[in-house]
Amino acid sequence: MVILATVSVPLLHQQMAAHEIDRIGRLFILHAQFARQQALYLGDLVHIVPLSDHLWDQGWVVKNVCNAKQGKTSCIERNWISQGAISPVYFKGGGNQFLDLHSAKRGIIFNAAGAAKMGQGGFVANRLILGHHRAPKLERQLILSSGGRWRICDPSFDSKACQ
Repeated sequence: MVILATVSVPLLHQQMAAHEIDRIGRLFILHAQFARQQALYLGDLVHIVPLSDHLWDQGWVVKNVCNAKQGKTSCIERNWISQGAISPVYFKGGGNQFLDLHSAKRGIIFNAAGAAKMGQGGFVANRLILGHHRAPKLERQLILSSGGRWRICDPSFDSKACQ
């Protein structure tokens, strides 16, 4: 029994960590898809941005965009969905984490056509990489294609598909 326990407990911890990463990845994608649907429904810009200006680990929020340049003087900013800190899961470095090179802010803007854009208008095709504090070698990549399709990639199983 002791031998069986010493072999199976680390595997159980690994599986639990993988499940936590997958859950956070699916939750992020669900919120990003909600942001896209709101943009399509409203015919207006909708953001998904980190709660703090620089770190996705602190959580994220889906909100509309009030842009004075577009003549929206009576716009009221609304937060539809907010997700707090995701510890022990975290976002690893890699990709550019949807960093707008012009404003140095992270986030995705969905336009009225549902296309993912950066602040200056370029199309977004990017990735976020999730890790887990209890399983440092474990990782999942959340990949957004230029067509707006999300997928979760596990580089330990399908490294070619994660390119």
